[in-house]
Amino acid sequence: MARRKGPATKVDPNAFDRAGAKVFDTPVKSEIEDSYLEYAYSVIHSRALPDARDGLKPVHRRILFSMSEQGYRPTSAYVKSSRVVGDCFVRGARVSTPEGVRPIEDIEIGDKVLDGDGVPVQVIAVYANPVSELVRVTWSDGTTMLVTPGQRFWCAGGNAAEWVAAADLTGRRTIRAGESDLAVVSVERAEPAPTFDIQVDSDEHAFVVEGFVVHNCMGKYHPHGDMAIYDAMVRMAQDFSLNTPLVDGHGNFGSPDDGPAASRYTEARMSQAAMLLVGELGEDTVDFRPNYDGSLQEPGVLPAAFPNLLVNGTSGIAVGMATNMIPHNLGEIVTAARWLVTHPDATLDKLMEFVPGPDLPTGGMLLGLDEVRRAYETGRGVVRMRAKVEIGPLEGSRGRQAITITELPYQVGAEKIIEKITDEVTKSKRLTGIADVKDLTDRENGTRVVVECKVGVNPQALLADLYRLTPMESSFGINNLVLVDGKPQTLGLKALLDVFLKHRYEVVTRRTRYRKRKREERLHLVDGLLIALLNIDAVIKLIRGSEDAVDAKSGLMTKFKLSEIQATYILDTPLRRLTKYDKLELEGEQDKLRAEIAELSKILDDESVLKKVVSIELAAVAKDLAEERRTALIDGDLKEVLAASKPAGPLEVADDPCQVILSATGLVARTAAESEESSEARRRNGRVKHDAVAAVVHSTARGQILLVTNRGRAVKTDVLPLPVLPEQSGTVSLTGGMAASELLDLDPGERVVGIAPLDDDASPGLALGTKQGVVKICSPEWPVRSDDFEVITLKDGDEVIGASWLGDGSESLVFLSSDSSLLRYAASVVRPQGLKGGGMAGINLAADAHAMFFAAVRTDDSEHGEPMVVTSTGQSVKVTPFELYPAKGRATGGVRSHRFLKGEAGLALAWVGPRPAGSSRTGSAVELPESDPRRDGSGHAHPGPDVVGHLIERD
Repeated sequence: MARRKGPATKVDPNAFDRAGAKVFDTPVKSEIEDSYLEYAYSVIHSRALPDARDGLKPVHRRILFSMSEQGYRPTSAYVKSSRVVGDCFVRGARVSTPEGVRPIEDIEIGDKVLDGDGVPVQVIAVYANPVSELVRVTWSDGTTMLVTPGQRFWCAGGNAAEWVAAADLTGRRTIRAGESDLAVVSVERAEPAPTFDIQVDSDEHAFVVEGFVVHNCMGKYHPHGDMAIYDAMVRMAQDFSLNTPLVDGHGNFGSPDDGPAASRYTEARMSQAAMLLVGELGEDTVDFRPNYDGSLQEPGVLPAAFPNLLVNGTSGIAVGMATNMIPHNLGEIVTAARWLVTHPDATLDKLMEFVPGPDLPTGGMLLGLDEVRRAYETGRGVVRMRAKVEIGPLEGSRGRQAITITELPYQVGAEKIIEKITDEVTKSKRLTGIADVKDLTDRENGTRVVVECKVGVNPQALLADLYRLTPMESSFGINNLVLVDGKPQTLGLKALLDVFLKHRYEVVTRRTRYRKRKREERLHLVDGLLIALLNIDAVIKLIRGSEDAVDAKSGLMTKFKLSEIQATYILDTPLRRLTKYDKLELEGEQDKLRAEIAELSKILDDESVLKKVVSIELAAVAKDLAEERRTALIDGDLKEVLAASKPAGPLEVADDPCQVILSATGLVARTAAESEESSEARRRNGRVKHDAVAAVVHSTARGQILLVTNRGRAVKTDVLPLPVLPEQSGTVSLTGGMAASELLDLDPGERVVGIAPLDDDASPGLALGTKQGVVKICSPEWPVRSDDFEVITLKDGDEVIGASWLGDGSESLVFLSSDSSLLRYAASVVRPQGLKGGGMAGINLAADAHAMFFAAVRTDDSEHGEPMVVTSTGQSVKVTPFELYPAKGRATGGVRSHRFLKGEAGLALAWVGPRPAGSSRTGSAVELPESDPRRDGSGHAHPGPDVVGHLIERD
């Protein structure tokens, strides 16, 4: 690097000897060990491992901080990615090369330019950027240059040279390539214009423009070059790499199979999630530290308003250690964090009710949650990922089936899968039964890889081979190695949440102190202004009569008991503004400031208030950013799950008994064969999940069922295409099911409300209840030839709210209305009708009420337990035993089940059944209150779940 010449920088060759310096012998082994340790420490702390607090490695933190400083926020326009990673020059700026000077726009990759010492260095990237903000730098000899404000120049300093941004050059002496220097006399804003930049293959990142030594990299924060910065920024923009991208990218940012376009072709700005990481930087929330060369200050950690590390995951290879963290659902993680705020001693099992497992950006399925629990407990583990597929008839073929891959394992591309399938078919010949493989993936339809089966091939058997032999089933090794207080530690789920919450407590505390201090400072000034305003004539007279400002300030302080700060502020305020201040306005501001200071003091003085603020802010983040879970979770021990999911045979699907299950959120699936029984050990170790089940019917793998909609339609559906839930003990998980809308065509507003078998001679039929209080038991005399038919004739404005398949007819039929009336009576009192029947009066409704819930409930079901009644107003939730409600006659008014409080107009949710489980619309578990012995009580203050169903178990 060029250095300034002169007496201060000349080297005396005899100075070393005159100083009496000595040469010490150092063993090579010791020198290597010391150097390697320094290198390892630098890699661990400065490059490879994330901080457990904000979840970022230094390069990502510097990118976000730099983008924030440059104003590339979500509300601003997209800017070229090259502007994020470097500063630029205008067309015509002359670059020094071994052959002379050339315009910067003519420089190409592979050309040689001169660095600050006159040494040729190779150009490894060129950038042509859109219109950029510019400044005009003028030197003492009249030389001018148009550059971006952040462009840095090598400048002479007191003891050593340093890099200085163009915007700060006024009065500085910039170093020329010949090691002379020249003073800058002015820096003025100029008209925006297109800009150009180059990147050189040099650790100094320096080259010469118009004779001056300049820097071309974002290395003012990051020392490792533009390409390292751009690669890191690209990953933060990829929605297939991160659950919540931190950069909003515009252009080709790559795919799992392909790399991104060059930075000169892509545009970027910060995402809303990134703003939540940096948003509080200006309020003294974190400590700043010098950047790598000491010329600037950068944050050591970001305030981070959400647990970014758990939500987006990360990976990195250090020296002798590595980290590999898997992404999770933001809504689930925030829910667990909020629970930990109020329950710091929560167990891992409790936290896993909110975070049942990882949630991957690419969706797919995750097998073997026992291993997930091990990873959550120890920080290490291996999970198995599977592609999600759809199996159905191949369009335009006769009897052939197709396996369509719609979601891929994390970090696996479609091209990689196709290549492996081709190798297994043509070379290894271990995959048979495949006619063709096509990649129909596009931006509109997403991932779509179609594997065409040969005629007569069992697609389930072929799918098992695809999982076994290709990356459609891959492993992810979890290693939660992070930096805690600068030290590498391997942490489990709870420990990671604890570190994040501790960080948030500190951030909110520092932010509150800052805000309180600013309000106290403003209040101090307002107090002084009010004193001056009440004595405005005397103040003006004193100021006019003073000899100078010092005399006036002293007089104000003495006469009106003002502080020096107040007196100075009054003197700095122009007289015309001072006389225009409104007394009432100032008094209002004074009262407001005092109230705000009191509220801020509560946060600082009371730890419970601080925790409440953190919890509320986390809830706001979840409200803005939470999305539905993408990845389906298959519970159980990995080996047993894999064994249970193998098909019955290679060519024929066995017609084994199974259960078809409908969830409260509209997912449909079938269980594995009931003949495959669980071991006692797995039954004992089964963990409770929060799947809300709406209905269960018995069928066979090759049978048919009916899906009943709220429009009174019943549609025949084959059981075989339904997703198979591996046989398991404990609570059956429905997260691997498919939406009912994928099985049949639904009109706008139409939804599936129940399921029924096609043949069950012992059953009285299908019980239906409608919004207008009509009840009907439809006799099981289904038409043989019709696949879509009506099971009830509805009146205008009416709809089916519940459909339950009756067992032996001993069930109770239950209505719950919007005004909280619950009516129960025996199913036997309702006379069965044919398909065209319109039903009969089921409940007597008030004029402004409607039926919200209907179902057939068993009171003697020892397998699932005692039925419970769940009601919610949106402000309060109540759970009561069903036995508290007496049976009454059909078409009567029922009894009150929920007493409304002030502001509660009616029920928002109602449900009756065994083992109730609450859930949000995004699939997160919602805790229900304990059972209330009061039949008509008002319940517990609680926002309530969005849906409720029951839990079922298999032994």
